[in-house]
Amino acid sequence: MLIQVWHHTLYSYDQVVLLGIHKLYLIPQYRPYFRIEHQKFQINPKTEGENFRQDLAGNWYKQCWFTQKTDHLEITGEWIFKLQSFNPFGFILDKSFEESGWSNPMFQFSYEERTAFLIPFLQEKEETYFMDFLTQVRKESSGLVDFIVRLTRMIYQEWKHEIRHEENIWDSTYTFEQKKGSCRDLALMEMDMLREIGLATRFVSGYAFNPDLEDGHELHAWLEVFLPGAGWVGVDPSLGLFTDQSYIPLASHPDPKRTLPVQGSYIGSATSQLVTRVDVKLLHK
Repeated sequence: MLIQVWHHTLYSYDQVVLLGIHKLYLIPQYRPYFRIEHQKFQINPKTEGENFRQDLAGNWYKQCWFTQKTDHLEITGEWIFKLQSFNPFGFILDKSFEESGWSNPMFQFSYEERTAFLIPFLQEKEETYFMDFLTQVRKESSGLVDFIVRLTRMIYQEWKHEIRHEENIWDSTYTFEQKKGSCRDLALMEMDMLREIGLATRFVSGYAFNPDLEDGHELHAWLEVFLPGAGWVGVDPSLGLFTDQSYIPLASHPDPKRTLPVQGSYIGSATSQLVTRVDVKLLHK
C-alpha cells in the first residue's frame, strides 16, 4: 500500500521576531513495516543552518537556526510511504513476567531488571487513583494482553474523543472524570493507568491512516507499553486498537511534551498563532 502524507505548519507573529534554535520532530522514525519512497521538506524563512540530531530517547529530529527577522515560520513536509502488513499481536509474551504480576494480590508487575533506563517510563507517584477501575477490568480479563485489549477498547467506547486545537494535554485524572478528551489526553490517561500497575509506557506522536475514512486524518497520538517478549507494543485508545502498519511515528518519549512536532523559541514581544494541517491520501492498495 502506498500513502502520501502532506503536513503543513504555520506560526504567524503579530510583530517581527528573531527565531531561536528550533527542533523539528517531523522525521519519521524507523519501523520495519514501512519504507519512505519520497520525501520533501521546506522551511520558510530560509535557515542559516540545519542538521539531523538524535535525542536521548533515540528520536531523530531536524535542528535549525536563523539569523534574519521574520513575522512567520512555515514548515511543509511531504512523504510517500510504502506500507507492509504488520500484525501487532505477533509476539510471544514472557510468561514468567505475566504470571508474577497477574497473580500478585496488589496487581503489580515488576521487570526483572529495573534498570535506571526504565525509571522515566514508570510511575513516579505512589497514588493509586485508577486502581479500582483497573481491578474491575482485570476481573473480566483472561491475562495481561487481554487486559490491555479490554482497557483500550473500554476507553474508546466510554470516553468521548474530541478534537482540541490547544497544544496542552489534560491531566489524566481530569480526563478520567470528564469522560472525554483528545487523542493525546486519552493516550496519557492510559499511560498513567498502565504505569499504576507497574508497566513501562511512553507517549508517541505521528500519523495514523484509516483507509475507511476519506478525511479526518491528522497528527495523531497514541502510546506504547513495554512487554517482555514483545518489546514496545503500540496501543491507540482513541480507536480502541493495537497499532499496526497504519501508524507512522515521528517521536516517542516518556514525557509527552518532548514529542511536540515543533520545539523552539523566539526573541520579541509578539504573540503567535498556530495553524496546522495534515492530509493523508491512499495512492495505491
